[in-house]
Amino acid sequence: MPIVSVGRDKLFKALGRSYTEDEFQTLCFEYGIELDDVTSEKELLQKEHQSSGHADLKDASDEVLYKIDIPANRYDMLCLEGIARALNIFNRRIPDVQYRLADMTGKKRLQMTVKPETVLVRPFIVCAVLRGVKFDVANYKSFIDLQDKLHQNLCRQRSLVAIGTHDLGMIQGPFTYEALPPEEIEFVPLKQTKSFNGATLLQHYLDHDIKLRKFVPIIHKSIVYPVVLDAKRTVLSLPPIINGAHSAITLQTRDVFIECTATDLAKARIVLNTVCTMFSEYCSQPFEVEPVEVIDSFGEATVYPDVSSRAMQVDTHYINSCIGVNLKADKIAELLSRMALSAKPSQDGKAVSVMVPPTRTDVLHACDVMEDVAIAYGYNHLAWTVPQTVTLGREQPLNQLCELVRLEVAMAGWTEVLTWALCSRAENFGDLLRADDGQSAVSVGNPATLEFEVCRTTLLSGVLKTLGASKDAPLPVKLFEVSDVVLVAPVEESQVGAVNRRRLVAIYCNRESGFEIIHGLLNRVMEVLGVPLLGDFGQAKDERAHQRQSALYGGGYEWKPSTDPTFFPGRQAQVLAKGRPVGQFGIIHPRVLQNFDINFPVSALELDLEPFCFDQGYNPLPTHLYAKQMEQ
Repeated sequence: MPIVSVGRDKLFKALGRSYTEDEFQTLCFEYGIELDDVTSEKELLQKEHQSSGHADLKDASDEVLYKIDIPANRYDMLCLEGIARALNIFNRRIPDVQYRLADMTGKKRLQMTVKPETVLVRPFIVCAVLRGVKFDVANYKSFIDLQDKLHQNLCRQRSLVAIGTHDLGMIQGPFTYEALPPEEIEFVPLKQTKSFNGATLLQHYLDHDIKLRKFVPIIHKSIVYPVVLDAKRTVLSLPPIINGAHSAITLQTRDVFIECTATDLAKARIVLNTVCTMFSEYCSQPFEVEPVEVIDSFGEATVYPDVSSRAMQVDTHYINSCIGVNLKADKIAELLSRMALSAKPSQDGKAVSVMVPPTRTDVLHACDVMEDVAIAYGYNHLAWTVPQTVTLGREQPLNQLCELVRLEVAMAGWTEVLTWALCSRAENFGDLLRADDGQSAVSVGNPATLEFEVCRTTLLSGVLKTLGASKDAPLPVKLFEVSDVVLVAPVEESQVGAVNRRRLVAIYCNRESGFEIIHGLLNRVMEVLGVPLLGDFGQAKDERAHQRQSALYGGGYEWKPSTDPTFFPGRQAQVLAKGRPVGQFGIIHPRVLQNFDINFPVSALELDLEPFCFDQGYNPLPTHLYAKQMEQ
């Protein structure tokens, strides 16, 4: 979770009173945050440099800093302003804040036009203006720190969203958001005195700037770079890397133009709302934000930011049953007001209507409202009760079985790997020479990458891909994995249309195929599972024991010839238990090896483990297949 450093004295001034350290720690606990540490700038530098005589310490401040641990989804509390506002509302010192857009009647709204080429690199932008801002050293630093915290947290190191803030008095609208070849972008970036083009600037940061070089790969390989320009073609920013020096904000800035470029529009809106709502309190009209019209590449106009509240209706019985109290709807509404959520009871008192402000993007579900009621009520005020039920936690039988199988296979000399549950269609079908009818695998909607198109229906492709990437490993290579595959299932078997199946896969790679090695592993696994082999056992004593075991199990396992295209013809077999197919083994087809860039013969085994999850009396134990087994 993010840790926000705030000056103690500035925070207490914003809260309207002073606290002892214990009192403030108690207040933080009641609200659901934590005072992580009490330090100062000088102490932090001393810890960093391990010396009291370092040159930087001379100018370091002795101001007491509170390092406050904030929940990762509370973006509105990543700065002193947000923390103070939330705690003041919680303490009923101030009423809930109402955010609003400036009335633009008779005024011309600023415009940002998005060019179609931006879709090649960073397609979205949202904007707003803060008018009449009064900066001092403290709130200016807080303004910059909030942007850094958002970049690290919600913005995912600027890969999803990048924030640009500019002195509106130094630039002229309307603005454009374009994507240009790097050589055509020429400007003086922040903290520089000479002009760079896009290509030389990024190379400069790669070579000389430790802080900014980590953002360069986001756009470095793109044929065009995103750029924000004003009406005079002055470069405002080269997102997500750096802003231009021409429009840099200072302590003298009064009108702040905010632009957020993004690959995720929803997160861009959250980021813009957070910055605007936190610092609009310093505007000439507090908590008022001037909107900007963004015209997208299709010519459609949208006004940002949207600071309206979202409506939710939550059942009072749900809230009371989860918390263990019996509160009336009006009392629940009163408690929610302490958490910056406007609420009023329904006419019948069975629900509360909640208005979620733009600052509370963490409220997504009724359970979030319930949690806020519990915080405002006070966890320490909840009555201690003895649960009416008694439960005993234990390992799931299937997981216990899999741990035992892992141990046995590892003791047989095999190395365990862990591969992705998602893969490409080519890896799941074509590379294994298996047909893809488009209905055999669960597809991922709008996949982020071609490597994660479907849920795997076999473990074999993952271990073969691992083997192909491990060419330096000494022969023989013996790999195995115990994990789930995802199979399409009819509605009567699964309401979601898919089921998980736990499987074992093992491969053996050497200069020779090692068919007998993989066959031996199958026999060993079946032996430790307690599944008898069908066939002639020779000695009468062993045969009688085998017959007793077969009678208890209700059959045994065997193998029969198969025709799976993944395996070499005539050198493969299907594994059956009680007459049902449970797996297959054999020598991998040379074309499959070529597809996975493997240079030596490979034999493989893939086995479904769920049919073998039973107790000592061979009675089935709970697995993914449990319900189906009970029906049969």
